[in-house]
Order: sequence, then structure tokens, then C-alpha cells
Amino acid sequence: MPSDLWTFAQQCYAHPGVEAACLRLQAAGADVCLLLCGLWLEQRGVACDDERLAALKALSEPWQRQVVQPLRELRQNWREAAQLDAAQLRLREQVKALELEAERELLRRLETLTGAWPQQAQPAAWLEALATSAGEQHHDALQVLRAVANRT
Repeated sequence: MPSDLWTFAQQCYAHPGVEAACLRLQAAGADVCLLLCGLWLEQRGVACDDERLAALKALSEPWQRQVVQPLRELRQNWREAAQLDAAQLRLREQVKALELEAERELLRRLETLTGAWPQQAQPAAWLEALATSAGEQHHDALQVLRAVANRT
């Protein structure tokens, strides 16, 4: 398993079915960066508790709201128009790259926050705790993520 969260996330995301699972969970309100962080913490054997969950959400929610989501909305809003305008398509691709860089920065911050959290012997259930209602709606998507993480 990769030691850093970004490499772990990239390797997971590259597996068939993961992108679709993440997009379904995201559409249902889940924070995919938090889910990938949760998978990484599970693989590392880090204990899940309410204080740690709150710390992850307190770090992620403002960044998602202020940085990632506005970029995502701009990119999505340009989807149709960019098909008809080469310059807008090029700019849309730049916005997409910036959105990915913003997610990478969030994962770096999450890794920094969790770096000192000790490992434990028993399994931790981060994924369901972080997915909340999106995980209840798309339990199968969570299982895709967990299966891939176990192979990464």
C-alpha cells in the first residue's frame, strides 16, 4: 500500500468501476476526498472515533465549499458550450486541472492532519462513517471502493 494519500487515491481511482462509484456517491452528497482518506486510514489500521471524524470534516468542508465545488460547478456549467467553442474547451480543461490540483491539496492536508494518528490491530470503519447517507443510498459503491482499496 502506498504510504502517501495522494498516491493511494490515484491508484484506487485508476481501477475499473471506482470512478463511477465515486461519482454516484458524490452526486448523493459524499465528499470523495474524505472517502478516499477514510479508505487509506482503514488500510493503515487507524482507529475511527467521533473526534477524528469531526477533525476530518472540519478540515475538508470549508475547502470543498470554498475551493473545489466552485471549480467543479464552473467546469460542469461549461460542458455543453465547450463542445462548440475550442477556446472554451481549452479553458474548461484548465479548470478541470485546477479542480484536480485543489483535490490534491485537500488530500495533502488530510494526510498531514492524520499523520500522527497511531495504527491499531482491529479493523476500523471509516468509510461508512464518512459516507453517511450517501453510503446508505449507494452501499454497493462503498463495497467497490473497499474491494479496490484492499487490492491497492
